Amino acid sequence: MTIATSDHTAPLVVVVGITGNQGGSVARALIESDRAYRIRGLTRDVDKPAAKAFAEQGVELVQVALTVGNEGAARAAFAGADIVFVSVPATELEEQDLIHAQSVTNFGEHADYEREVAEGKLIVDAAKLSSPSLKLFIWSGIESVTELSGGRLSNAKFFDSKAVVTAYARDSGIPLAVVEAGYYMDNIFNAVSSALVAKGASAYTFGFPMAKGTLLPFIDVAGDYGLYVRAAIERPELGAGSEVLSGTILEIGDAIRQLAEFSGKNIVYEPISIEQFAESFPYKPVVPILSDMYQFYESIGYYGAKKPSPATILVRRPKTWREYLEGLGRDEVVRRLGLGNA
Repeated sequence: MTIATSDHTAPLVVVVGITGNQGGSVARALIESDRAYRIRGLTRDVDKPAAKAFAEQGVELVQVALTVGNEGAARAAFAGADIVFVSVPATELEEQDLIHAQSVTNFGEHADYEREVAEGKLIVDAAKLSSPSLKLFIWSGIESVTELSGGRLSNAKFFDSKAVVTAYARDSGIPLAVVEAGYYMDNIFNAVSSALVAKGASAYTFGFPMAKGTLLPFIDVAGDYGLYVRAAIERPELGAGSEVLSGTILEIGDAIRQLAEFSGKNIVYEPISIEQFAESFPYKPVVPILSDMYQFYESIGYYGAKKPSPATILVRRPKTWREYLEGLGRDEVVRRLGLGNA
């Protein structure tokens, strides 16, 4: 499909964080659609190579900071939108992997729950007030760890803040669809520095503080998350009022078994304790957050009691973990594991 830069009857889709994993995936999925869209990408830096690549394909770029105090610029950025997708570029935490890239505002940069909630609400208000034509507001939400655990796990504030904004958006009356991102496949590689441990000559364990049978909705976010957002836009049974949960369920132990088979390395999944995790993890400020996350995944479930949406809603089947590894190639997988000479 060619982006409809001159056809003003084509829906205008505003993609927040177009250079990020989620936003970029959404833009690519819409560009691949057989339907015509006008796409406006919001970013904090229009000079990024990723931003320029989208501009070359006909995407309108707007440089804007969606922060408290910048409400006027935020409203202008959403002016005339028919559809809005909300996410932002990867945060400091995500770049260190520390946590998967599901931040709609930059909690990783300012680690401020109240600020993230305020910025999320600002985005909802700006989109609603600036665009009378708005038909669909798609929010990259996530479950509340504190609420679903009955208060037992209360440190994963970057989960909770998004759940607060989800509730705010619902109460606002905006035509809301929630499309949650599953467990990023590349988190496995991002965690190597603390999770992969040598156990003798050419033997390794890989461990998180959760049982090997813990189920996670694995997803190649950059490649496949946009398919779920496209489904929310294009499938008549979805749209406003819908909730779409992305990813394909896989046990963490099975994921590491497949990783070992593909890489040709002797790697076995071995759970570790919260105390071992706290000692080995390099970025100490987020240890309480991640500890609660892992306990949540194991005892409650990534999506709570809910299951991922069926792949039949998508225009193509999303990649499996094995297919993701094959796409990288064995040499790249071994390099990412830091075992090139092992």
